[in-house]
Amino acid sequence: MVERGIDVDHSTVHRWAGKLLSVLEKAFRRRKRPVGKSWRVDETYIKVKRQWKAV
Repeated sequence: MVERGIDVDHSTVHRWAGKLLSVLEKAFRRRKRPVGKSWRVDETYIKVKRQWKAV
């Protein structure tokens, strides 16, 4: 805000963030897709001494 010539206290910015974040959270939650009840990972690979190993 200083770059634009507006002097604002940090507590004011903190209050704005509290109000705006709650509004954004509600908007994002409305658009969030539902997630299934379960999910599985078939295989996981890690690299050990430059070689890929299945875990």
